[in-house]
Amino acid sequence: MSYRFCFGASGAGKSYTLHREVIGRSGGSPGAGHFIVLVPEQYTMQTQKEMVLASPGRGIMDIDVLSFGRLAHRVFEEVGADGRTMLDDTGKSLILRRLVGLHAKELTTLGNRAARPGMIDEIKSVLSEFMQYDVSPDDLERLIRYAKDERRNALSGRLKDLRVLYDAFLKYKEERFITSEETLDLLAAAIPHSKMLKGSVVVLDGFTGFTPIQYKVIRALLTQCGEVIVSLMLS
Repeated sequence: MSYRFCFGASGAGKSYTLHREVIGRSGGSPGAGHFIVLVPEQYTMQTQKEMVLASPGRGIMDIDVLSFGRLAHRVFEEVGADGRTMLDDTGKSLILRRLVGLHAKELTTLGNRAARPGMIDEIKSVLSEFMQYDVSPDDLERLIRYAKDERRNALSGRLKDLRVLYDAFLKYKEERFITSEETLDLLAAAIPHSKMLKGSVVVLDGFTGFTPIQYKVIRALLTQCGEVIVSLMLS
């Protein structure tokens, strides 16, 4: 396992350099290895197009251009996926609406506002952020204590209600459902079992930063892949 960083200012040609390095190495000799270029979801098709056009043979047989989500699907196809049903946004909203009703007496701040248009969507977005950034109900409890100590009563009340709903949501879906935010957590656990990734060269390009869950995936890649290259913007 080895890792490298590619530093440069915005527009300095980091992607251009890495794409051509990968193309050159993949076509340099038979059995050069498997290359994975990880980019943000919105850039996958554009990056594929750029690499195909840059390839001498107009093909990238040993190169996969993937997002974190698509990498997860590829690894799950190989090692086996979690058997729980994937919750979409509508499913999350329906569950939250039910939980708000069940825990109405505990919701001292948000309870009366939950029926307002768009409120459930706002709560859903906040809980999604908690999962993406690996925030646990215990972390929220510490924030509640901090808000109390600082006499920020309004913040403390909102955090208490969010903790109630977050804890209830996690318990409700635990045995039956999985959310898209948890996919990367499962990916990190599955990577050590992937033969496809063993010895592969992975390039992370186009990211302005990573969430804690993405860092978990990167740590797992570092233990399984032959080489990991990370492009970072340096102003």
